[in-house]
Amino acid sequence: MSNDSNYNGGLRESATFDRTTMDEIRRAADTGIYDIRGFGAKRKLPHFDDLLFLGASMSRYPLEGYREKCNTSVVLGDRFAKKPITLDIPVTIAGMSFGALSANAKEALGRGASEVGTSTTTGDGGMTPEERGQSSKLVYQYLPSRYGMNPDDLRKADAIEVVLGQGAKPGGGGMLLGQKITDRVAQMRTLPKGIDQRSACRHPDWTGPDDLAIKIQELREITDWQVPIYIKVGATRTYYDVKLAVKAGADVIVVDGMQGGTAATQDVFIEHVGIPTLAAIPQAVQALQEMGMHRKVQLIVSGGIRNGADVAKCMALGADAVAIGTAALIALGCNDPKYDEEFKKIGSAAGFYDDYQEGKDPAGISTQDPELSKRLDPVKAGHRLANYLRVLTLEAQTLARACGKNDLRNLEPEDLVALTVESAAMARVPLAGTSWVPGQSF
Repeated sequence: MSNDSNYNGGLRESATFDRTTMDEIRRAADTGIYDIRGFGAKRKLPHFDDLLFLGASMSRYPLEGYREKCNTSVVLGDRFAKKPITLDIPVTIAGMSFGALSANAKEALGRGASEVGTSTTTGDGGMTPEERGQSSKLVYQYLPSRYGMNPDDLRKADAIEVVLGQGAKPGGGGMLLGQKITDRVAQMRTLPKGIDQRSACRHPDWTGPDDLAIKIQELREITDWQVPIYIKVGATRTYYDVKLAVKAGADVIVVDGMQGGTAATQDVFIEHVGIPTLAAIPQAVQALQEMGMHRKVQLIVSGGIRNGADVAKCMALGADAVAIGTAALIALGCNDPKYDEEFKKIGSAAGFYDDYQEGKDPAGISTQDPELSKRLDPVKAGHRLANYLRVLTLEAQTLARACGKNDLRNLEPEDLVALTVESAAMARVPLAGTSWVPGQSF
């Protein structure tokens, strides 16, 4: 007989109906409503860990990190805009709204991004003075909801991002539950206080790419053709979506994979809609290359970026930059173990907290509660984010130099191999130790 304390005397758990699945069935039976949560997909998906770099040895020459430079800067939006954005590092902060996040969190994101010379993004719900005041480069999101949108703020932005989809919920709208709609949030969004808010899943101004082209023209006229226009799509039919976005006149395309986070949406959406970030990048690059627009229309990739290796792999697959959301919140202090006891009091634990919609975040990030919000020092949190961004950049540079590249954007698919057949097929790079790319002839 086994001495293992977890041994259950031969009892065997079902792989299909495991305990998590059974708990969800019971919850659904008890409540009669679907589950809403934040964070992102929790199921295991093909991801960047399934790729490896081929560092230089004999047939390639590495660069010396202490003596030879590796450029990290990138220019975004030089297709039509008079004032494209120049970033010192190719890592930006994704759109996360005031309402979903506290004002202190938004300020911290702006401070951290500015400290290292990159941009942050407003998210749904409008532009706050805290974020604009602390962001040297701020992208203004233009969403279907129109919450908080006004032409004056459009003109204050350094770029405009037209959001057509989000990785965690492509085809679905946003949610902000009533407990997070305070007087200030209600005023900014022109909503009644304390009432659940549902954002639309599609823009009311157009039904297709021809109408979108007219809208982009309108946005350019409002901003006097000064700033870049981004189009953000959730990763689904990426190849076709990118082609249509380029045709509509986008300066920059943002592709958000299904590992991307969200403040609140249906769990069934998060886990079962969209495609992995790894699978989306080659589709986007192929579309741009076929149109002769790769590197002319810049590609930003988001959804599950965690470290410098992820950054470098995205760029090797053809991205110009990446955006981070969930990782940025963790750098600020989201799910910090020092609040573990408080997480347990609200039915969670540090590292597991995903009820962003409840507004009870002990770390003061995904809340509008003034007592909780003031726990987050925006200056200290901003510096933590800046440190994290520096580490991502240094790690990506280290890998690029090991591949003999003096610019992060010189990384290429030839520098990569895959560990699994699935990741090889998705990333369109060879299976390690072979020259075989699944789906392609020898």
